[in-house]
Amino acid sequence: MHAPSTVDPRVKYKRIILKLSGEVLRGGTSGDPIDAATLEKIGFQVKEIHELGVEVCVVIGGGNIFRGLNGEKRGVDRTTGDYMGMLATVINGLALMDCLEKMNVRTRVQSAIPMNQIAEPFILRRAMRHLEKQRVVIFVAGTGNPYFSTDTTAALRASEMRADIIMKATKVDGIYNKDPKKYPDAVKYEELTFIDALKQRLNVMDSTAFSLCLDNNVPILVFDLADQHAIKRAVMGEKVGTLVKN
Repeated sequence: MHAPSTVDPRVKYKRIILKLSGEVLRGGTSGDPIDAATLEKIGFQVKEIHELGVEVCVVIGGGNIFRGLNGEKRGVDRTTGDYMGMLATVINGLALMDCLEKMNVRTRVQSAIPMNQIAEPFILRRAMRHLEKQRVVIFVAGTGNPYFSTDTTAALRASEMRADIIMKATKVDGIYNKDPKKYPDAVKYEELTFIDALKQRLNVMDSTAFSLCLDNNVPILVFDLADQHAIKRAVMGEKVGTLVKN
């Protein structure tokens, strides 16, 4: 379809959008916004699937540094807060790029807000070209607009890049009918349709992101990033996390 000739024949998803929240970078006990060991583990998982010939795009959040919605509580205007959050995603994207480059994975960062000294502008055709040249592409600064989450960015970029799937890394091993941390009898779903997820008001992604995935038929896999080989197993088509699809 759109994969390089070196792609491993066992691979089920040849082009993916990996959605990472900023919170997953915090990890560890150091309390640092970006925990070095956690960053390295993520880098290793990306390298592992990149070596299989999978085309990888990453959309990264900024909640470990600043979250626009929380800024409102501190008296920061929502629009200003959202722009601050977008800048936080750039810091995270550069950290991940640096980590991957040290692992000999060629990486490019594309920003929705022009900042030519540190990142390329987001240009669809150029991003496609990077994938053809087997580079990992990290999308930062959200959509470039306030009021849109990085979940929406992932849904938008997945639609534009014609990705096979969005893999949403979380701290839970899938989608449950209720919070598994509060309710021991919570039931995990293996698979869900978009319509069921909507009816049951399951918080897979925010409503804008969710509708984009629904309209453009982009499946979403929600999985636990703490599982060291989860991404590799998922791209190989093994049962990991919860799959939401049409």
